[in-house]
Amino acid sequence: MTSLTLPVLDLSRADDPATAEAFATALREATHDYGFFYLVGHGAGRDLTRRVIEVAREFFALPEQDKLAIENARSPHFRGYTRVGGELTQGKVDWREQIDVGPERPALPTGPEHPAYNVLQGPNLWPARLPELREVVTAWNTTMGGIADRLLHAWARSLGQAEDVFDPAFGDEQATLTKVVRYPGRAGGGTQQGVGWHSDFGVLTLLLVEPGRRGLQVEYQGEALDAPPVEDALIVNIGEMLEWATDGYLRATRHRVLAPEPGTDRISVPYFHNPSLDAVFPRLELPSELAAQAAGIALDPAEDEIRGEYGYNALKSRVRAHPNVVDAHHQHLRELVGGR
Repeated sequence: MTSLTLPVLDLSRADDPATAEAFATALREATHDYGFFYLVGHGAGRDLTRRVIEVAREFFALPEQDKLAIENARSPHFRGYTRVGGELTQGKVDWREQIDVGPERPALPTGPEHPAYNVLQGPNLWPARLPELREVVTAWNTTMGGIADRLLHAWARSLGQAEDVFDPAFGDEQATLTKVVRYPGRAGGGTQQGVGWHSDFGVLTLLLVEPGRRGLQVEYQGEALDAPPVEDALIVNIGEMLEWATDGYLRATRHRVLAPEPGTDRISVPYFHNPSLDAVFPRLELPSELAAQAAGIALDPAEDEIRGEYGYNALKSRVRAHPNVVDAHHQHLRELVGGR
């Protein structure tokens, strides 16, 4: 494991005309070189951050029957609770439990005449005994969405584009996703895979990690770079849609989480900032000096192509990760299962 550390960027510098250009350049360079960075000065208050971690722990402390009452197999939209060992990455079991939350919208029509990815939109499943979870996660999502928009505008400027070049893909129907995750301590002799090596299928990810809880590793030049939490910082990484947009100048970096030591656990809350399901993400014409450094679009970790239509990329990832939902609701999508 390499001893290098990820860059630290201060988002407050993006708001000052005297430092905005320097921030945008540092943002571009950090994500071209690493694909990951720490973000401070983001404006998510300590009180909200603390409450997110607290309510996560309250949820995972509920009796098993209350969590299983909202198990994701009950949702055709891949929402709700996933028990420990209930998710796969690259076909291998992840050692974590979680609740998946998306935008609270009515289900879209499905069937042969509609895009297959329409199944991803629909109502969430919330625990009846913890109504605070919905309130806190909704507030967190609003805050993270504002931070993500600011980052995207800075990225656009740094890539020689109009600040709002990505805005039309998001519109009013963003398909964001939040996972509230607990990694239990691994059992003696058990798997070390909290979540296996993967890249994110969306645009960008904002990750909150419980203070003092290590485990995240980032692939850098073929080695595993440890990325422990930094006080008051979010961990940010780009997804496959920004790789698509920049022809690989920005790369969706592979990463994993190691299962905690026996007798410990770890809370993390990744927020995935994504466009609308039917959006075709823009392909940018980069300045020549940047285009010369673009490596082209790679295959995803399951050796499948990354496409510009966001809904396709989201669906294949969700189907591969949650075959129990496919078995319960979407057996016609079985050909997408496996690999990731």
